[in-house]
Order: sequence, then C-alpha cells, then structure tokens
Amino acid sequence: MAAATATLSPPRTTPPTYHRIVSPTLTIPTDPLQSIPVGLLACQRDPLLSELATTAVSCRESQSPTVPSNGREGKKKKTPPTPSAPLVEVILHDTIIFPEGGGQPSDVGILTSADGELWDVVEAKRHGGHAVHYVRLKPQQNVDQALKAFSPGALVGVSLGEEGSKRRLDHASMHTSQHLLSAVLENKLDIPTLAWSITTHPGPGYVEIPRGLSPDEIAFVQDECNKLVFEGRSVHVEVEELDAEGRVYTGTSVGIPQDYTGGVKRTVIIDGIDRNPCCGTHAPTIHNLQLFLFPHTETLSRSTATSVRLYFLSGPRMLAHLTSSHTLLTATAGIMSCGAPSVPERVQQVVDERKKATKRVEDLEAELAASIASELASTTSGQGRAIVLHKHRTDDSTNALGFLSAITTAFSTKIKEGVPFLLVLSSSPSAQTGTSTTVVLIFGSDDKKVKEVGDALKAKLNVKGGGKGSRWSGKFTGVWKEAKEGQAVASALESVQF
Repeated sequence: MAAATATLSPPRTTPPTYHRIVSPTLTIPTDPLQSIPVGLLACQRDPLLSELATTAVSCRESQSPTVPSNGREGKKKKTPPTPSAPLVEVILHDTIIFPEGGGQPSDVGILTSADGELWDVVEAKRHGGHAVHYVRLKPQQNVDQALKAFSPGALVGVSLGEEGSKRRLDHASMHTSQHLLSAVLENKLDIPTLAWSITTHPGPGYVEIPRGLSPDEIAFVQDECNKLVFEGRSVHVEVEELDAEGRVYTGTSVGIPQDYTGGVKRTVIIDGIDRNPCCGTHAPTIHNLQLFLFPHTETLSRSTATSVRLYFLSGPRMLAHLTSSHTLLTATAGIMSCGAPSVPERVQQVVDERKKATKRVEDLEAELAASIASELASTTSGQGRAIVLHKHRTDDSTNALGFLSAITTAFSTKIKEGVPFLLVLSSSPSAQTGTSTTVVLIFGSDDKKVKEVGDALKAKLNVKGGGKGSRWSGKFTGVWKEAKEGQAVASALESVQF
C-alpha cells in the first residue's frame, strides 16, 4: 500500500522531464540583460516554482494608470475605478509570474529589489515576446525609486507569495483539467471544443461545444476523465522553434497570436491522451485533478450558429464548491427542520403550501375589496346625488396599490348607472417612519375632475404620481396623519362639483 501511495502522490517539485526542448538549435538565453521569451519562462518550465532570483532588464513608468486590457473585456463589463497610485512596467531576465495569455489569466506576485523593498505585481502581460510586470506603487514608493531599483542588471527576487501561489494552483488545476476534458470530449464523443474559459474564482470554468449533451453523456465524460485522473497520467511540455508557416493549429487551441514574437512553439502533452499548443502553466500530472461536470449545459444562440457551454470544476474550485454547497444544504436543512436528504421534498411541500396560502389570500382580498366597494357605493346611493369620498386604510400588504385597484374595479360594478362619483383611496403601513410610503389612488366618472384632484394632491401633499382617464395614482413619502394629510385630501375634494 505504501508503494502505491508513493507512486500516485503528486510531485512536490516539478520532474526534470517536464520541460523538454526538442529543437536542437533552441536554447534559453543566459544574458542577464536579455529577457527570456514567453514560452521559455521559468513559470512555464517549472510550474511548481514559487521563488526565483533574476535580474532586471528594463523599467519605465506606465503611460496608463490602469493595466491595458488587450481588448478582451466584454462590452458589459463595468469599468473599475481608476487607481490613484502609479504603475511601472518592469521586464526581467526571467520570471515565475505568468503573463496573461492562451486563455489563462495573469499571475500576481511580489518583486524584491536589492535593498529589500517589496513591490506588488498586480498583473503581467505579454508584449510581443516579452513578459511585462505591472507594479502598483505603494504610498511610500515613487517612480524614481522604482526606476533605480529595477535599472538594467539590478538583482531582483521574484516570488508568488501566498495569494499568488493559491492563484497559480487554481489556474494550473483548471487549465490542465480543461485540456483533459476537451481531449475526452473529442476522443470519445467526437465533439470539438470551440472555446473555453477559466472564468473568475470560485466560479466554474466552461468549454464551449457545438451541441448539447444528455445527462448520460455528461456522466460518461466525467467518469472517463476521472478514470484517467486515477491513473495519474503525467503531463509534460515540448518546446521548439516556431515555424513561421505553421502558426495555426487544430484542436482546442486557437493558434499562436499574430503579435507573438518569442519564436517558440510550446506543446502541452498529457501522456497518451492529448497534445495541444499552449502557453499556460500546467500541473505536471493530472493526479488529484478530479473533475466535476455540472449536469446541465447552457445554450448560446448567435447570429451564425448555436453552441452550448459545459461547466466544470477541478482542484481548489471543486473543494470550494463542495464546501459552499454543503454549507447551504446544511443551513437549509436546519431551517426546514429535516435531514439533508429530505430537503428537496420539504422545500416542495413549503412551495405548495405557499401557493395555496397565496391563492387563499387573493380570494379573501377579492371578497374584502367587494365588501368595501359595496359599503362605498351605498354611502349615498339612492339619494340621487354624486358620491365624493376619501377612504384611508392601514395595510401592510406588499401590493397595497393592487388592493386599492381591486376596490375600484368592484365599485364600478356596484355603483348605480348614471351616478357621478369620485373616490380617493389611500393606504399606509401600520408602522410609519419618515421614509414610509403611502399609496394614493383616485378613481372617478369624470376624467377631468380626476386630474384636477390629482394635481391638487401634488400641490398640497407633494404626492408623486400621474394617470390617464378615470384613474390617477401616486405615492406620498412620510408619516400620513389624518389631521393633516387626511384634511388636505378633504380640502381637495371640497372643490369637486358635479
């Protein structure tokens, strides 16, 4: 058993066979004043490396207070507030901080200058073939200090830090799992991956595929992936010089960006499963990268075609999802006073009871509205003169205006034909404060008089509202008092003459 554990345990350090240069003429630059191109960076040669000593190649103040987006943000993404602290752009000879690319977000990390000062790397981007570190200056730091600290040839320490290490593990787990998932989809079901995204932690990543999957197919793909995970297949990278004529490749990759000038073609291989051009940081083995597929797909309709997204979790995100789901389920079971397995049944029971209760309330409100309408209609009915009334109610209903409307609807069926009328109905909550809302509804047989009373309430009570025809509705904010607001309504009604 001990031997099996030793065989299946993931490596604590990256195996020496992980990074393989397969081109006899390709070498890693050793000149400390020359930046190693993206494709051969330390983070790509050794994804488990968390610290590195290197040298600075260049440093300059960024022309923008925010990190450039490379045009990838969606149209609906909100623009973050502009930070006040300046940015400097640092290029190093080598780095363990991965620059955004290949669908994988940037790492974050810390630079340590020769004087021991710590500098926060908030983003890294690829410019051509160079990795550019965007350093956000702290209040006690300035641009001149940064230019001196990262002058060409200056010694620099690079580390991921706690936050960066967690981010690296998350991205490597999700990215490698995506390669595995896409390979199984293509090899077992002949379904290509059209696009993919890691998304933001802790949300699920997704692969975009040309058709939906049945629940059985999703379960099958998940089982096939996890069988390979249990086998602990190794992952390694092959790099060679980039052939200018071979920039576009098939498979889940979208090819090498046209602005890439590093001259390196990098292929990620999952032993016996997949080969794909990719610049990302990948785990050296798929062992422990158990994959969870959401048992549903999301359909996307575009003008040219329809595709679906299959969502997945792996690594830290899967653990976070399990923890969150368990916490929610346990809390819900406590609220429902039942065991976790009984939650769906208990929730359905509560929903059914709520529907019945809502229907009963609606029926009772309709009956009450009819009763109030009859009372109002009979107030002066039979005396041959108009009905001009104000009726105020105290009601904590979530739809007080709807109930007042029900009263007017019932009233219109009970008033004698030809009898002119004008009603002002108002409703306040039982506990009132300075921000409480009282709804007001005016209903009458003369559209002109309805508007006149509405305008009067606007002027006297600052009621906000409007209407058309025989109905006018508005809202009064504050504490409604009969001695004040009620009298103001009575005053407005005194001018109504039929």
